[in-house]
Amino acid sequence: MSTGQAEQHSLKRVIGRRVLLLFVVGDILGAGIYALVGKVAGHVGGALWLPFLVAFVLAALTATAYAELVGKYPQAAGAALYVNKAFGIPFVTFIVAFTVMMSGITSASAAARAFGGRYLAEFVTLPVLVGAFIFLGLVALVNFAGISESVKVNVALTIIEAFGLLVIVAIGIFALFTGDGEPARAIEFHPANGAFLGILGGTALAFYALLGFEDSVNLAEEAKNPQKDFPRALFGGLIVAAVIYMAVAFTATMLVDTKTLMESSGPLLEVVKVAGLAFPPKLFALIALLAVGNTALINMLMASRLVYGMARQRIIPPFFGTVHPTRSTPWIAIVFTIAIAAILVSTGDVAPLADTTVLLLLLVFALVNICVLILRKEDVGHDHYRAPTWAPVLGAVVCLFLALPLTGRSADIYLRAAALIVLGVILWGINWIFVGRVTQVDPTKITPED
Repeated sequence: MSTGQAEQHSLKRVIGRRVLLLFVVGDILGAGIYALVGKVAGHVGGALWLPFLVAFVLAALTATAYAELVGKYPQAAGAALYVNKAFGIPFVTFIVAFTVMMSGITSASAAARAFGGRYLAEFVTLPVLVGAFIFLGLVALVNFAGISESVKVNVALTIIEAFGLLVIVAIGIFALFTGDGEPARAIEFHPANGAFLGILGGTALAFYALLGFEDSVNLAEEAKNPQKDFPRALFGGLIVAAVIYMAVAFTATMLVDTKTLMESSGPLLEVVKVAGLAFPPKLFALIALLAVGNTALINMLMASRLVYGMARQRIIPPFFGTVHPTRSTPWIAIVFTIAIAAILVSTGDVAPLADTTVLLLLLVFALVNICVLILRKEDVGHDHYRAPTWAPVLGAVVCLFLALPLTGRSADIYLRAAALIVLGVILWGINWIFVGRVTQVDPTKITPED
């Protein structure tokens, strides 16, 4: 294919560095910090900010691998593309794409549980599971109706989500100046299972709040200068999110005791209610619901479109690629992904579902770090960011280590993750029987185009 032909089939490069930075920040901010602050506190006690700091450092290692690979291959396909280029094995490429898709569903399920909890209780009293199911139903309806995600919408939601967190930071600053709260509590360290295991468990869970940066690779094909802009936006976005998270964590533990944070499904609302700086609790609850809801909606949109893309490429049964005749949306894929989310919501609370998401993506991240080393031998003919070799090596080791049971994960989290991956293997097998052997996978045609 000539250069001119390739450009005709590429997305328009219209996204500048600043918008790309906002997109990275927006991908990271969301359900994690709004829902899991208290659960992280359960691992370390008062020093709540510490796991977020450690998680940021560890996430930055994998970010170097993504920055290099996006610079080399600025296409909207992510981990599946890199694994395909590195190994060239269709089944491995499929399993990686399927695992990423399932991580989106588990993340949405965690967000749905968070949506049905303390924040929703500010407006209506419902059992958490009922609230989560109602929310998943609304997500399914929006998904079925059809929605085209744009960068402008994402920027607007980023501003709203960030505003809610900045309210918490402002409350913290006000508390420090007025002498409210107990700042000393933020440096107390009372891990439930010893210092090492406490930090390890808290970090593994806090990692969930920093996930999302990998989604930004899907904008690489629309960035004006991905080789230069993406690394700066990626690292800049991680730093901005980490600073906000640590400030929020410091404020939460300074103003609210650890036990209350641990037991609340809306921990940041507890902060707002005891703050000396007045802010309407219902308004903050609405912001939190929007942040949490946006996380679930984006993930479910992504998941259903990935299922549709896989079916369209005939790597899972084509039945899943059925499009509704009037709405032009992949309704079978939507029903399939929502059904899985509904089952997951019934199997665990926010923290276990979030931890399942982390476990799935840690395995993907380990592969991405390995891929960047394997692909070093391939010259792409243009300048791009090159990660220091030690970073992806350490990144792969760290990801595999964090995936171990040493973090305190219970057996049900591993069983849940394994069951989701086995489902992919079953679909691949069924497809092989009825459609035939898959000899080639093009990840760029699986990824949603809008």
